[in-house]
Amino acid sequence: MSPASRRRARQPPDSSSLFRHRLSPPCQTNRGAMASSRLLPLLLCAGALSSLLCCHGAAEAPGFVTVSAASFKPGSTCRDPDPATPTPHRNGTSAVLRLTHRHGPCAPSRASSLAAAPSVADTLRADERRAEYILRKVSGASAQQLLGSKSAAATVPANWGYNIGTLNYVVTASLGTPGVSQTLEVDTGSDLSWVQCKPCAAPTCYAQKDPLFDPTQSSSYAAVACGGSACSALGLYASGCSSAQCGYVVSYGDGSNTTGVYSSDTLALTSTNSVHGFLFGCGHAQSGHFTGIDGLLALGRLQQSLVGQTSSTYGGVFSYCLPTKPSTTGYLTLGGGFTGGFSTTQLLTSPSAPTYYIVMLTGISVGGEELSVPASAFAGGTVVDTGTVVTRLPPSAYAALRSAFRAGMAAYGYPSAPANGILDTCYNFSGYDAVTLPNVALTFSGGATVTLGADGILSFGCLAFAASGSDSGMAILGNVQQRSFEVRIDGASVGFKPSSC
Repeated sequence: MSPASRRRARQPPDSSSLFRHRLSPPCQTNRGAMASSRLLPLLLCAGALSSLLCCHGAAEAPGFVTVSAASFKPGSTCRDPDPATPTPHRNGTSAVLRLTHRHGPCAPSRASSLAAAPSVADTLRADERRAEYILRKVSGASAQQLLGSKSAAATVPANWGYNIGTLNYVVTASLGTPGVSQTLEVDTGSDLSWVQCKPCAAPTCYAQKDPLFDPTQSSSYAAVACGGSACSALGLYASGCSSAQCGYVVSYGDGSNTTGVYSSDTLALTSTNSVHGFLFGCGHAQSGHFTGIDGLLALGRLQQSLVGQTSSTYGGVFSYCLPTKPSTTGYLTLGGGFTGGFSTTQLLTSPSAPTYYIVMLTGISVGGEELSVPASAFAGGTVVDTGTVVTRLPPSAYAALRSAFRAGMAAYGYPSAPANGILDTCYNFSGYDAVTLPNVALTFSGGATVTLGADGILSFGCLAFAASGSDSGMAILGNVQQRSFEVRIDGASVGFKPSSC
């Protein structure tokens, strides 16, 4: 997936040193910008000398951001983490795991070497299936049903990576005794973790680079017995019993599924943070769109998830920072307290879909101006989902956003590009050294405002938003809009802290 353009964290671009359209004559005024009463003039300059001579004083319109066009490129070399980015450790309050893009240069070689990155078309089709599944699951909840719900910590580095219908980021943890490294996609929209286990021969198990997890080689492994409390608590994930062992099954929004033996073993998140008796699915039959990964690490709200199982240790609190590019890294943290810099909003619950983390979106602004969208359009709530790529908005909200964004971009004369699947507002930036975008900000209940960087506005060269099913229905905050923010979730609130990875 080609990442969106990215604004440098903590160091906003200097418009006086960024070259504009390299094909334009020196100091030519963009008439479209001047014609708009909302925008200041944008000066177009050719080359470094012209930029220094005549564009040093070029003004950038309030509510707009200019970024280098080179930031659209994903990069082929893994960059060292930012000094502010946590590394795997335990400091008495948290444990951190490294989070990376699955197909990028920072990903574990075993996760990226087996399968090529999916095409843009495949990614968007899978994203549409996942979004439709989530919206169907929560469609029974009204605004009145969205009710607020009511330490130590562990941080795991996290990488950007994508798989059809599930989360696009992976972490590496160790399972069993002795521990065996497992590359796992992390998913805030599911509750049951699993890995592929022996015995499992193709086609019942998909190809993965690592050897399958062999439970017979782990001294701490145990199958969950039928009739026990853990088996009884599986609920919709239960799949009968075989040889007195508890069976499980998980089906995903794209039609993929996994089934096998519900099991327990030691999960080592870092060298000093282990979860003993961790409950997971030992998968003996998988089908659908899995490839390369060893399994999935579930971070949903139910007790079966990693968050639920470790609540006595980490307080049911976790945070993550999704990297903006495959060439950079982020992190997943279990536990820890709030630090400064977060904008927070109330966490809500849907009785019809208790797995999901839900907040209330209340407004959107483009270029510093709030859109005119009726409050009723947002009444269904918004799912915070790391597995959905582009944000889904109620149709009236999306139409207002698209109209305002197109108007802002038209002032700069960028040529349009054909629609790309569900993305219908696309641009061709070939030949541009820098790109100026109208800022997009999302406001949530309680006044929390998330101002997106360029990486949260564009993806695949297109506006990274799409329409959901209907006004007053659920919206989904996708991972494009979450990238570079630390997103912290506890039992009562969701917080957003910018420029965190």
